[in-house]
Amino acid sequence: MSAVSLLFDSPVDRPVAPAPACFADLHLDEVVDWVIEGREAYDLRSFFHMALQDCEAVRQRHAVFRDLQDHGVHDGTCNFARYMLQVRRQLELAGRLHHERQRQRWFLEAATTYCRAVRWFAQELPRTAPRSDRLQAVCVYLQAYVGSTPFTAVTGEGEALLQQLATLRYKLQIDGTRIRVSRYEGEADYAQAVLRTFEKFAEEQGAAKDYRFEFPSLDEMNHVETAILDRVALLFPGVFGRLAAFCETYAQFLDSTVLRFDREVQFYLAYLDRVRELQAQGLSFCFPEISGSSKEVFGRGIFDIALAPRLLADRQRVVANDFELHDPERVVIVSGPNQGGKTTFARTLGQMHYLAALGCPVPGSAARLLLVDAIFTLFERQERLENLSGKLEEELLRLHEILGQATGRSVLVMNETFGATTLVDALALGRRVITRIVHRDMLCIYVTFLEELTQLPGTASMVSCVDAEDPARRTFRIVKRPADGRAYALAIARKYRLTRHAILERIGK
Repeated sequence: MSAVSLLFDSPVDRPVAPAPACFADLHLDEVVDWVIEGREAYDLRSFFHMALQDCEAVRQRHAVFRDLQDHGVHDGTCNFARYMLQVRRQLELAGRLHHERQRQRWFLEAATTYCRAVRWFAQELPRTAPRSDRLQAVCVYLQAYVGSTPFTAVTGEGEALLQQLATLRYKLQIDGTRIRVSRYEGEADYAQAVLRTFEKFAEEQGAAKDYRFEFPSLDEMNHVETAILDRVALLFPGVFGRLAAFCETYAQFLDSTVLRFDREVQFYLAYLDRVRELQAQGLSFCFPEISGSSKEVFGRGIFDIALAPRLLADRQRVVANDFELHDPERVVIVSGPNQGGKTTFARTLGQMHYLAALGCPVPGSAARLLLVDAIFTLFERQERLENLSGKLEEELLRLHEILGQATGRSVLVMNETFGATTLVDALALGRRVITRIVHRDMLCIYVTFLEELTQLPGTASMVSCVDAEDPARRTFRIVKRPADGRAYALAIARKYRLTRHAILERIGK
């Protein structure tokens, strides 16, 4: 049997990956926290830190996502996951109990639950007819695994032990504080006789108050229960000896590939669950076209996946935008009035490219994106007293480091860079940086107030819009058009009657 992986080409354990440096600026850390909430037991966070570098690997994940969008595949996989969660809880309980025979009994329960779950899933998954190569490989693996000698051995021995334990009968004779445990020899069941005796009183007097109560069910047995179990084991040494031998022989009954599948499939299920939540609110997701070289990228109806859940929770509207770049455009210059959604838009483009590199559906109705090798961000950092360099110097040092690492497959997201210097210096620095970026043939999203930069070769201007009737009201729409900061300023002046004509009119000239 060849081991398989749902996430990677080779089923090997990978070291824990730290979060990429861009995560905080793009709010991807919030996205991951939101996606994996409630699934902490699977340790999924590291999977979201491992972007793919191969287009075929991305398409393989798309295929698995599509399979899991089918209700049959999804529901069957979720049922199997619930069984496996039960197995883990039973093993955890067995590990923390003190009494040896109680531990052994829970270990047997876990083993038989596992075998039944795997055997059921090996039949159920092929019936749902998944189309992806990776889920089909899981089907093949499971078929071979459930027919293997190790699996059939643990299954047969476990079921036989359960049946044998279920047939054990013993009796307790309680005399004050003394309890005698002995074999059941077919004695009459006095409980049934007592019930029959009192049935006639119930018929004559009607329903009486019920004084029965449930004994509390505790994980750990008390000293009386453990003493009784020890005596029962002495009465049936063969069965309990077989139980001990089972626990020793099959101590490692869990299969590594089954465990890997159980964990890796949660990456897909967790993300799909969140996608469905947003789709139920009217938002769209799509599988983007992916290229390892083309910079002709676009997105339709895209939105910030970190911001959207918060807006919807507050019953606010999520504004979706479009973007596109055509050769030779490489740098998106985003300008417009403050608080108009420019930074959110830039962050969205960064999120889109990173999620695409994970092989995940991206926010939007359609998209074509570059498979990036890295995403860099240059956002404003709060000055620290221990840092002897100024704000501008720190930005330049960080930018120098980024451009030293970036390639033609990298994306850079810059937000209000060079705001700590004069307009003339900011323009000069902006021109040099854009020239370097275009020469490097990388993609960049640059939020700035420097509209003059949109005149440089390789740039595309996008502008945040305001309400035509009320220029002070932001629409959070970002459109591809020439920068019009002066037009926005003129609209504000007209709104508040501050144009030259209005002022002269008021002063009577």
